[in-house]
Amino acid sequence: MLDNVWLIPLFPLIGFLINGLFGKKIKNEGVIGGIGTLAIFCSFLVSCGILMQLVGLPAEQRVFEKVIFPWIHAGNFKADMAFLVDPLSAVMIMVVTGVGTLIHLYSIGYMHGEEGFYRFFAYLNLFCMSMLLLVLGANMLVMFIGWEGVGLCSYLLIGYYFEKKSAGDAAKKAFVMNRVGDFGFLIGLFTLFWWFGSNHNIWTINFMEIKAASHLLPYGGVVTVATLCFFLGATGKSAQIPLYTWLPDAMEGPTPVSALIHAATMVTAGVYMIGRMSFVFIKAPETMMVVAVVGAATALFAATIGTAQNDIKRVLAYSTVSQLGFMFIAMGVGAFTGGIFHLMTHAFFKACMFLGSGSVIHAMHHALHHGHLHDDPQDMRNMGGLRKAMPITFLTFFVSTFAIAGIPPLSGFFSKDEILWQAFSNPYHGDLNKVVWALGCIAACFTAFYMFRLVFMTFFGECRINPKVKDHLHESPLVITIPLMVLGVLAAVGGFIGVPKLIGILPNYFEHWLEPVFELANEYGKQYAHMHEHSHSLEWGLMGLSVVIAAIGIFIAFTMYMANKSLPEKFTSAFPGLYRAVYNKWYIDELYDFVFVNPCKSLGNLLWKGFDVVIVDGVVNGVAKLVMAFSAGLKGLQSGYVHNYAMGMALGVVVIIAFYVFR
Repeated sequence: MLDNVWLIPLFPLIGFLINGLFGKKIKNEGVIGGIGTLAIFCSFLVSCGILMQLVGLPAEQRVFEKVIFPWIHAGNFKADMAFLVDPLSAVMIMVVTGVGTLIHLYSIGYMHGEEGFYRFFAYLNLFCMSMLLLVLGANMLVMFIGWEGVGLCSYLLIGYYFEKKSAGDAAKKAFVMNRVGDFGFLIGLFTLFWWFGSNHNIWTINFMEIKAASHLLPYGGVVTVATLCFFLGATGKSAQIPLYTWLPDAMEGPTPVSALIHAATMVTAGVYMIGRMSFVFIKAPETMMVVAVVGAATALFAATIGTAQNDIKRVLAYSTVSQLGFMFIAMGVGAFTGGIFHLMTHAFFKACMFLGSGSVIHAMHHALHHGHLHDDPQDMRNMGGLRKAMPITFLTFFVSTFAIAGIPPLSGFFSKDEILWQAFSNPYHGDLNKVVWALGCIAACFTAFYMFRLVFMTFFGECRINPKVKDHLHESPLVITIPLMVLGVLAAVGGFIGVPKLIGILPNYFEHWLEPVFELANEYGKQYAHMHEHSHSLEWGLMGLSVVIAAIGIFIAFTMYMANKSLPEKFTSAFPGLYRAVYNKWYIDELYDFVFVNPCKSLGNLLWKGFDVVIVDGVVNGVAKLVMAFSAGLKGLQSGYVHNYAMGMALGVVVIIAFYVFR
């Protein structure tokens, strides 16, 4: 089965080609959606087979590299089209193909009636294929192909409704901001490649070869520069400060696109890349400190913005930015397993919530359309009481909300608690880790608050939709609710494979599974672990504290949006400036427009009007005018009268004779 790893990206590629080339002629939505869903489902089956085979092997044998075909061979340098299968890539392909299959199935119902139905499924398959290339690449070049592929597909899918200016602008914003990060990725790649080659004659970009030679890397210096550049790439793909503003705007795409970007594909790429290159990052403590601090700042900053948004998808978007911050906290404090664990559990509950929000929007849109009303179907202020009309959507969303809030024993509790504990106890950055832990705790409280604010405004209380269409609200069809139910179950029980040793009698299976991948990072951490030993009672205490923090956030949300619904208005009246700042996302987009976007536009206009129009067009038009003036003077010689031509010939003869006589 390991030899067939190439089939995993091949199936969605085939689906992309079939729907992309022939989908417009096929026309039948069931066939088009079936092809796209079957393609990614086949990849999921192959991924399951590979996972089972890896489970049956000893830990030291769970690394397999498959060369698909030779690619670039130049002297000592070799970069083949090759795939790497190990415990880390096995987790990622299961997440991408498993969650991706459910999103494809959901899309058949959600995108029903769309004019570009075939185009949507073609892009969706291409997106998954690119992400699978990224996580399976055995070297940085193959990873970068997938890295750029998901960037292209995000542009195509965010701008799916290309006739809308807002969608086109959001797509361009995502594309440009990711190019900034990609520049950093390339500089990091070239720096690492140059250092190994020039100092040790090791000209390679293969992950396993770099890992084998990682003991040659010095601490700090050039490694810090390279890893900071890689981290810049990660901030672009995984929407961290300062390159996070594209992700909330990505809500302009269809809801299944949002679910795929936020849960299974693009935004996890930066976290995965740091995990894959953990053996390089541990040699740059300064970079890891930056990663942890940026992650903590992003987690808290995005969480504050989520408290004041009214668009249901935008709340979830800022939630994703915040949760990605938690993953980067884990990576920055050396808890690589914890970061990947949260990546997996987050995929379950965030996909469920995005698809659940799509189910709500689907029902709201249907009801408003029936009444010929133009209210915003995504505005939570138009919702309320939907739990009665949509029980399956409500129950799955409710479970996922408890999971993201960190309530035991749901999946988010185990992964988030692991990150907070590692941030508190890990020896990497000394007392700074306590600051990171504190910021993470505050962000966790905000998370519980704004997520239950969403739940209470959407599913509880009285329905605020126009009474004329209230009776037309209903549960979504099975093709939409089945993926919700599967993801809801995973959000509930998915964390049990990573139960910490403190609680479970059995070992932490997830940590044990990834141990061969992060062995060098774990060895580095153990060197200092004896200096920072903590008692089990402290771990139990911090675990209880994380639950209390989540409960406080839920209680505040309940008080403001259920028990005393006048409190939000009183708060905004008491602190109007603060509310406007949070509602307007701390004016970061406006700041970016002022500092970067508008000056670039002004420079572009200057170059266009000053250089292009005046100089370039001036030279071209000037040459044309000169030729026209010259030709205008010459055309007088062509009068059309024969006697004028005879006179000209006679004068020419006289001139010639005179020249020879008087020279």
